[in-house]
Amino acid sequence: MGHQKSLLKHLIIFLLFTIDCFVVQGFTLRSCRISLNEAICSDSQLKEVPTDIPPTVESINLSNNKILKLQEGNFTDFPHLTNLDLKQNKITKIGKGTFSRLFSLKTLNLNNNNLEKLDDGVFDGLSNLTELRISTNRIKTVAPDAFRSLTNLEIFVFSLNQLRTSKQIGLIIKHMPHLTQLHLHHNHIQTFTSSDLTNKPTGITLLDISGNPIKLFQITTNAFPNLTNLNVGNPPTTTVTMIWDVPDKAMLAKVDTLDVSRVTMGRKSAKMWDLLSTFNTSLVTLTINSMHYNLRTLINKSCSIPTVSTLKLGQNYLFNISSSLFEMCTNVTEIDLSKCGIKQIADESFRPVLRLRTLSLDRNKLQTVPSAISNLRWLNKLDLSNNSIKSLECNDFANLTLLQYLSLPWNKITTLSACVFQNLPKLRVLQLQGNSLTKISNAFTTHLPNLNVLRLNQNSLTTLENGTFHGLPSLQHLFLFQNRISKLEEGCFAGLGNLSELQLQDNNIDKKTVDKIFGTFQDLVNLQSLTLANNHITYPSFLPMKHPPFMNLSKLKYLNLNMQLTGISEEFFIHTPKLDSLDLNSNDLMDISPNLFSPIPNITKLRISGINLRSLDFLTEANLTKLEFLQARKNAFSVISEEIIRSMPSLRYIDLEFNSFTCDCDNAAFIKWIKKSNQTEVLNAYNFKCYYPSHQKNKMFLDLDVQSCMIDIGYICFTFTTCVNLLFLVASLTYHFMRFQLVYTYYIFLAWLYDRKNKSRQAPSQYDAFVSYNVHDEAWVYRELVPRLEKQQGWKLCLHHRDFEPGRPIVDNITDAIYGSRKTLCVISRRYLQSEWCSREMQVARSGAQLPQLPPLPHTWLFDGCFVFFKKINTL
Repeated sequence: MGHQKSLLKHLIIFLLFTIDCFVVQGFTLRSCRISLNEAICSDSQLKEVPTDIPPTVESINLSNNKILKLQEGNFTDFPHLTNLDLKQNKITKIGKGTFSRLFSLKTLNLNNNNLEKLDDGVFDGLSNLTELRISTNRIKTVAPDAFRSLTNLEIFVFSLNQLRTSKQIGLIIKHMPHLTQLHLHHNHIQTFTSSDLTNKPTGITLLDISGNPIKLFQITTNAFPNLTNLNVGNPPTTTVTMIWDVPDKAMLAKVDTLDVSRVTMGRKSAKMWDLLSTFNTSLVTLTINSMHYNLRTLINKSCSIPTVSTLKLGQNYLFNISSSLFEMCTNVTEIDLSKCGIKQIADESFRPVLRLRTLSLDRNKLQTVPSAISNLRWLNKLDLSNNSIKSLECNDFANLTLLQYLSLPWNKITTLSACVFQNLPKLRVLQLQGNSLTKISNAFTTHLPNLNVLRLNQNSLTTLENGTFHGLPSLQHLFLFQNRISKLEEGCFAGLGNLSELQLQDNNIDKKTVDKIFGTFQDLVNLQSLTLANNHITYPSFLPMKHPPFMNLSKLKYLNLNMQLTGISEEFFIHTPKLDSLDLNSNDLMDISPNLFSPIPNITKLRISGINLRSLDFLTEANLTKLEFLQARKNAFSVISEEIIRSMPSLRYIDLEFNSFTCDCDNAAFIKWIKKSNQTEVLNAYNFKCYYPSHQKNKMFLDLDVQSCMIDIGYICFTFTTCVNLLFLVASLTYHFMRFQLVYTYYIFLAWLYDRKNKSRQAPSQYDAFVSYNVHDEAWVYRELVPRLEKQQGWKLCLHHRDFEPGRPIVDNITDAIYGSRKTLCVISRRYLQSEWCSREMQVARSGAQLPQLPPLPHTWLFDGCFVFFKKINTL
């Protein structure tokens, strides 16, 4: 019995392993898409948290939806979730226990919602949270224990709410011993006193209470011993006068960044100086935007602080910069004068700030490059963007030999002379986009050996001449998009041997240039990214090409040919074997040869949207086994076959929106794949609609019942495996408990067959009797039995050792002997009854015989038992 239980146990375990009883949810979601372990569900008009997000994601983006409330059960099974973004919804309530299962969450964003109060324990479970953003709500009331679980919080952003007192702030931060950044700008706080916050020192390094109508700022306890960044500027109105009460300067001794923009104080500049003197030994960066004092005095007072090196003066009214404005700023290395309405700068204005490294003059009204900057020999970064500069002269940047970053976009510059950048050997980034340049001339033929990035996009260039960029050997990024370029002379990119990115989209490169254009790229031997979208380059046919394009671009990885191609020859990409990403969107190809991809087998991203493709069958022979991303929206195909799916084993993301799918059995495999695949995401698949046949039009594509369409191989395998297992189980149990009965039945059946076969023949018997005996009784048989019956009685006996036919199966010999004899004589003894073969002989004999009525035999015939005659009958 114990052996039987053990056998049954092992068989059950075997069945469990062979039967597929686990359901795997498909990777395609109804309202989200998956990218790099992030569920992106933003901009989907959701009113509640989706329930089909995979539990393995590490980030969920639910921003910009219409979710009204959060409740327990919304986020119950996300053990790896570290980032949750819920900004820009309409959340009015967060139920208790909503976040209780998010043990791994690090950042939570609840900005731009409609929360008005926070109840006790609303953030329970978030013990590992380090960043919480809950700005732009309507929160007036915070329960004392609302934040009790946030013991590891480091960054807390509670701006643009309706807190009014520092006591409310104290109730919040008392639960946050590791807090380093506290953002409370644009609340309704009028009094900020350290005694209301805490009696213990905190680890806060950044405190932002700007935009509040603060009337009293008071630090009387050592609450901020580590504070380095303080922002108390930009009150909502200039009518609010702030009282600064910091009797012990040591309590803010580490502050190095201060913003007091737009702050008004009693007795004006004198009181402001009292404020600034608090930081006389630590202040490095001072922001005093939009001030209403005597700005020259305030600047010089600020610069008298020996540690100040950065001065931000944006949005002040400084139409003219005088030569004395910065006379005390000898230690300043960075000045920001953006949005000050500056029209003129005196030549000697920057002479005192000889150490200046960064100067921002953007968004002013300058019409020329101010000559004052020629005194800034140490200048590293210069921003002159968004002015009205019309031309650049040869001496505009004289003496700026250390300049590395020059920004001149969105001016009105029309030409560049050859000498304009001659004194900038260290320049690495040059921005000239958004001007009115029509000609470059020889501005880049020499002088700029270290330039790395050049932006000339959004100008009016029409021609790139031979040698245009010959003086830029270090250039890696060149932006020429949105010009009017229609002519590319051969050699126009000569000298750009290190260029890795070239953007030429949105120009007028047309069919006349097509025979020459690709030869112009032969100098770009290190180019990795090339964008030619939205030009007018055409290839009218699929005919073989004598000179395939992109000669020497063997390192090219990204290619954008989003334009008006009507055909692409199979030799098109033979010079770009390392191509990884190919964009063929918005062409008119209709069909693609699979041989087109033979030279580029390593491609992982392919975009073929809007090219009137009638089928994706080319993928079955294209051998794109490494393809991970496919975008094929807005085409003319209606069926995705199983062969197409199998041809992309590495695919992780596919976009097939806006195609006219057929809702019949031709797409059965595709529908099943969408629902079952746990590797590939089909973007927005649950919104696909049927277009054919007409009676299915506008029905949801994934609602089609495809069970009748397909032979479920999985189910067949399951059924077959189950049957085999059950058969094995039954056979094992039967053999174990009934093997002797089966053997008996087998021989009875053979005897029955033999009798049925020979019953009508009525042939005379060959022997008078077949003698069945055990080999141990053989001596008695030959000494006593055979002599009496054969010699004295005249019987003809059948003895197995004498009369059996050699070579025949033993069972056949036994059967023929029994049925070839008139009688069967069994010599019964103990050994006979213990013998398997003797038992079988007797069983076969009994199957076709019955006991006759014989007279008793002499006792001398008995041998440790008796013998019995069976009279054979001829009918069953």
